[in-house]
This record gives sequence, C-alpha cells and structure tokens, in this order.
Amino acid sequence: MSNNKNVLKECPISCFADEIDSSVDKQMALMEELGIGWMEFRSGDGKGVADYTEAEAEALMRRLEEKKIGVSAVGSPIGKINITDDFEPHLESLAHVAELAKIWNTSYIRCFSFFIPEGEKPEKFRDEVFRRMDRMVELAARKNLTLLHENEKEIYGDMAPRCLELMEKFGGENLKATFDFANFVQCGQDTLEAWDMLKEYVAYVHVKDALFDGGRVVPAGQGDGNLKEIFSRLDKKGYQGFLSLEPHLADFAGLSGLEKNVEKRGRTDTEAAFVTAYEALQALLAGE
Repeated sequence: MSNNKNVLKECPISCFADEIDSSVDKQMALMEELGIGWMEFRSGDGKGVADYTEAEAEALMRRLEEKKIGVSAVGSPIGKINITDDFEPHLESLAHVAELAKIWNTSYIRCFSFFIPEGEKPEKFRDEVFRRMDRMVELAARKNLTLLHENEKEIYGDMAPRCLELMEKFGGENLKATFDFANFVQCGQDTLEAWDMLKEYVAYVHVKDALFDGGRVVPAGQGDGNLKEIFSRLDKKGYQGFLSLEPHLADFAGLSGLEKNVEKRGRTDTEAAFVTAYEALQALLAGE
C-alpha cells in the first residue's frame, strides 16, 4: 500500500450484511460490534430487497438510523434475469427499487447485464442487452440515480472487454462500474487486465477474492484476484468510494437465489465467516 497516501484506510466500509444472518437485528448487531457503518442492502428478515414495499423500506430506515447505519447502495437483482425473459416487468421493478433508494438515502443501485443462454455467444445478444441497458440508464437519469454495473458470471458483462463496451456506450453519471475481484477470477479474467480497462469507470468496489483453480471464494488477499496490488492502485488513484465486503465464505440464507449453478461453501457458521472476511480486509488495508 502507498506509504504517502493510505487514502483507502479512510474509505467507508460497507457490507452485504445478509451474509451474517437473515435477521436485520442480527446483521446490525455484528456490524455494530465490528464498527461497520454501512450496508449494501440485499435482503433482510426473509425478504429480498426488490420485494420491500415503500412502507417496509421506511420502517427499515428508522431501524438503521437508530443504529447509525447507512445504506451505501441498493444490492438489487436488476439485470439478473435471462436476456430472453420479458423485460417490461423487470423495468417496473427497477422503477420501484429507485423509490426505495430514495427512502434509504442512497443514489446507488447495483445492476447486471442479463444472463446469456448457456452455450451461446454473448455477442449474439449485444443489441438486446444494449436496448435494455439504454432504458435502464434512461430511467436512472430521470430519477437522478446511478446504476452500478457488477461484473457477474454468465451475464453479458462478465469479462472485462464486454464491461468496457457497456461503459463506453452508457458510462457517465447514471452508469458506473462496480469492480468485483472474485467474479472476474471465476470467469478466468485476469483482474489486473480488467483494472487497466475499467479503472476510469470504477466507482464502487466489492471486496471478495477467489482461486482460478476451481473458483473457490477465499478471504480477501488469499486468492488470485490481485487485491493487494489493485488496492495499491486504488490508493494511488485517490479512490474515496465504498469498499463493500461480500464474504461468500459460508452458506447463508438466500445464497442459492443469487447465482446460477451455485456450489455450497460447506461452512454454516455465517457470523464467524463474516468476521474472517472482515479481518482479511483490515489486514489488506494495513498493508499486511
């Protein structure tokens, strides 16, 4: 880590707290214990974020405010459907999530660029992906919000060159990139190459690492994601955004709904796994 800057140490740490427990009370309790003041809200109390009503969102906000916890981004599932699925109901869901984002006082909504049919070339679906992304970004612009595109396995924007395509076409105030190390590794994408391609568009970072051999998720800095080197580059760049902890080290409630062909991690001690992930992030920030 850069000795003359260390700006990353000042970056706010957020997390996917649903990996602690499905109970929001238990999520907040461990966050308070660790001193984490932000969450990327994805699910809680048995309900996915996009299924929250506005009244439920307001009630949740009051609970978070009592604990002095902010929402760094809405960890939405928008764009995580098949490119061949009906898009109109999904766009309506984005409009709903946009209202939730305002209640939670965040301008960030995570999004994806649609699952590509197995065995098909992503380029075959480029025009349809672009058509959908155009409408999503236009909606975000109307609502004065920013979509954060996460590189995810098996979607159009899984590899860095296609993420770059999306950023060059739509990048700006209403679409920026979330950089997820582990997802790139699991796709066979070198993260240093990805960083060089996407660094001007990255506005948010998911702290998650993985191994090329088998794709197993491991604590940050212990895999093939080049986290230490890229953290150094983020530091030199003066990055001041969120570092959002996404452990994926244990079998938490809702895991099977997040990924296709998900493999069980084997661990069920979700709180301990979360602490392991948090300590690994702290070690990276300390330059260890």
